[in-house]
Amino acid sequence: MDNEYFVSINDVAKRLSVPAHTLRYWEKQFPGAIRPVTGAGGRRYYRPETLERLIIIRDLLYKNGLTIAGVKKLLHDGKFPRAAAEYQPSADTVQQQIKTNETVNDTSVNDAIDTALDFLHTAKQLLTNQ
Repeated sequence: MDNEYFVSINDVAKRLSVPAHTLRYWEKQFPGAIRPVTGAGGRRYYRPETLERLIIIRDLLYKNGLTIAGVKKLLHDGKFPRAAAEYQPSADTVQQQIKTNETVNDTSVNDAIDTALDFLHTAKQLLTNQ
């Protein structure tokens, strides 16, 4: 294989700073967008255009906060950006992300309060038993 044209899964994983198993997972989730060429022994190699799509998927997921389902929807609707910077979320998407973040933050705060209360209850029991 021409090493300049094809890039191994390990090299792609290093370039994108994601594990190779994540790339294999994305292949299953986005089969139309990510199709590696398999070489000898079933090794995966990516073309430059596939690498570009992987970069966009990574950025949409990790930098723009989209879910796998959100990226699938972009692909299905034909709205997959040529670059992650081109992605402009709709007002509905932004509102949904805000609600999700509020729920996560409320849950995190509640969990922290519960943990603190459990600690105080245990400390009180230990002090009263002495």
